[in-house]
Amino acid sequence: MMSHTAELSEDTVRSTLAKVRTPEGVALSVSPALAGVVVTSGKVYLSINIDPAQARAWEDVRIAAENAVKALPGVASALVTLTAERKQAPAAPAPAAHNHGHGHGHAHGGAPAPRGIAVPGVASIIAVASGKGGVGKSTTSINLAIALRDLGLKVGLLDADIYGPSVPRLTGVAQKPETTPDGKTMLPLENFGLQLMSIGFLVEEDTPMIWRGPMVMSAISQMLKDVKWGPLDVLVVDMPPGTGDAQLTMAQQVNLAGAVIVSTPQDLALIDARRGVAMFERVNVPILGVVENMAYFVCPHCGGRSDIFGHGGAHAEADKLGVPFLGEIPLHMRIREMSDAGLPILVSDPDSPQAAAYRHVATGVKAALDKATAQSRQAPRIVIE
Repeated sequence: MMSHTAELSEDTVRSTLAKVRTPEGVALSVSPALAGVVVTSGKVYLSINIDPAQARAWEDVRIAAENAVKALPGVASALVTLTAERKQAPAAPAPAAHNHGHGHGHAHGGAPAPRGIAVPGVASIIAVASGKGGVGKSTTSINLAIALRDLGLKVGLLDADIYGPSVPRLTGVAQKPETTPDGKTMLPLENFGLQLMSIGFLVEEDTPMIWRGPMVMSAISQMLKDVKWGPLDVLVVDMPPGTGDAQLTMAQQVNLAGAVIVSTPQDLALIDARRGVAMFERVNVPILGVVENMAYFVCPHCGGRSDIFGHGGAHAEADKLGVPFLGEIPLHMRIREMSDAGLPILVSDPDSPQAAAYRHVATGVKAALDKATAQSRQAPRIVIE
């Protein structure tokens, strides 16, 4: 790998891109559309920022750039993505209320008109999010996906946590995805009856991900659109932690059926969870509910319970915010051990009380999702591109 980094540099990549012409005939290397170049361990990532109206013309440029970079000595893989910064302003709370006017302001029941990326083969997309890192969002995502599978749904899991992808470790899957014969679409990997995709399948686990916001959203968009998903009832998206620009853009541009917020019981985490709820409400994405993770500690020796982070804070916060409380997950050694081993608790110990806690959450998510879907069908569907 050292030889890759020695031979390959950003300057080398940019020199090669000088041979690729934009639709205006300008060398891509000097075009302002070239938003970012990242070279790491023989892998090259490019982000090209374009006007959405010119997407078709720029697709040829994207393919030419990808082929040119792949031909460079020392390149193990190349990912070139088109990212479009939308010109229209985000949906703010006040205008959103007026947009449902003409006497029908309350008929939608909080369900949004579909917008943004609609993924072929996927009936509903739900986001699992947290206002901060370290609250067990990814472990919740994988176990929620498996529990929804156990409820009879066809489920996929997209690891959208670009900076810290954990689905490869949580699922024990490490190989690279194959592509369709035309080379344009990736095939999701599979384990536990789930379809899986993660940036972690495309890069080494210890590779530092230093990406700008537009590049993050572009990579997530490509893992949604350029993967042969389906047929799926639900695609669970393990969101990046926090409520920054990448998360807000994701919530705006992806047609989300709803969001699940993961928090721990203590006050500081609840403040961040509140921000997460507010972010999704701002862009009119229904909150399917709040999960209190690490709600209490169960001693593996005596079975005694300790509320080491306090108790019931997320439940009280959900009540205060007027959103459903989906349940509490204990802080238990077995959950951590099995997650690290690539065998989630619902697979390794499906009859345990910990697995039952995740199943309880999944039942609530499915009920909230069914309700949100039914409400969205009652409203007229308006798609603005």
